[in-house]
Amino acid sequence: MDENSPVFAIAMAAELAEMHPQTLRQYDRLGLVSPQRTAGKSRRYSLRDIAQLREVARLSAEGISLEGIRRIIDLENQVTGLQARVRELETALSDELLNRPGSRVFAAGSAGDVVSMRHGTRTQRRTEIVVWRPTPR
Repeated sequence: MDENSPVFAIAMAAELAEMHPQTLRQYDRLGLVSPQRTAGKSRRYSLRDIAQLREVARLSAEGISLEGIRRIIDLENQVTGLQARVRELETALSDELLNRPGSRVFAAGSAGDVVSMRHGTRTQRRTEIVVWRPTPR
């Protein structure tokens, strides 16, 4: 089952999140956790929604206001979207490099500018520190 599939009715979602159904309705009105709706307008929660409800409860127990929690969730969702976009761009770049071997090669100059290089050449070794963090897969 996909974590984004809206399968749980409000009673089951409330039980899984260990909350009262009215709390889920309140969080929906506030925009903290907005489940998908069926054609009859009833709420359907996904596993991701339930995890988000648990996160709201945890943050609330730590004393963070509901508005602060909403902002945190918005930022986390934005980061998730940006990470997906980066993976998409990395895939597109990788596909392009595989489909066009011998094409132009680029490197970053010392001032952060883009430098075009011939295929098969290397940049001069420098003494600058390079910070690199592999992307999780």
